[in-house]
Amino acid sequence: MTAALALLRRAWWLIPIIALAAGWLWTDRKLADTRLTLARERTVRAQDLADAEKAKLKAERDAAERVAAATATFADRLATRQPIILESTKTVREYAQTDSGRVRCRDADRVRSIDLLDARLAAPAPAAGSGDRAVPADAAAPAGGR
Repeated sequence: MTAALALLRRAWWLIPIIALAAGWLWTDRKLADTRLTLARERTVRAQDLADAEKAKLKAERDAAERVAAATATFADRLATRQPIILESTKTVREYAQTDSGRVRCRDADRVRSIDLLDARLAAPAPAAGSGDRAVPADAAAPAGGR
């Protein structure tokens, strides 16, 4: 027993070190399970974020497609209701290159012939006795307006 007390006096500092090492190993084993659980949760969270990002991009793409389709439908409906009045030469050229513009836009010769016809219609009435008579009105025809 004296030998044990003599050994204890010389190596008393080993007792707290052994206790601390045992506590550290016990805590490390206990936390290993927690670390593994956290790693799994992080993986699941990262996958959820990736899935949410894909869903968000798909929703944005679908919304953009719906807006484009609605805009095209609205433009088509509006074009059928109202005539398109083009004033800018650049706008006319760009519009004439589209499918609907090719149908509606006239070439320069047709525009000149329409201007010539308007000028003839707006000319003053010929003098009496020239043989030109006024066109008689057709009373049975309904009145047409522009």
